[in-house]
Amino acid sequence: MTDTTRRAVIFSAGGAGLAAALSACGASGGDDTTASADQGGQSQGAQGGGELAKTSDVPEGGGKVFKDQDVVVTQPAAGEFKAFSATCTHQGCPVGSVSNNEIVCPCHGSRFSAKDGSVVNGPAARPLAEKKITVSGESITLA
Repeated sequence: MTDTTRRAVIFSAGGAGLAAALSACGASGGDDTTASADQGGQSQGAQGGGELAKTSDVPEGGGKVFKDQDVVVTQPAAGEFKAFSATCTHQGCPVGSVSNNEIVCPCHGSRFSAKDGSVVNGPAARPLAEKKITVSGESITLA
């Protein structure tokens, strides 16, 4: 084997290991501010039609982040439910929580309005994209 070929093999193996390590870093492990539509046997929330949450799961003035569906559902006023992308417009971090009618990104401190997704505090400069939901009785589904 020539010196050049040996180097190529070594660099290829190192690159494959790096790719595997980086993909493992992207894996999401839930925390208490997230929920999955998989809970309770409901697994179709991401495609629409399956229940995402119960209205009682979303506190007034707060909300719930569903990382697997990339959606955050808020209740800015009693009985008023909104949904937005759960990906911060600053650098693509997932938002972490909702409190005091603000959606909070833990990466750099951006805050968004739970009412319309607009930026309340940067560094994000663009609002969160609105997502369509349907509220029927006690059930919230992605439209």
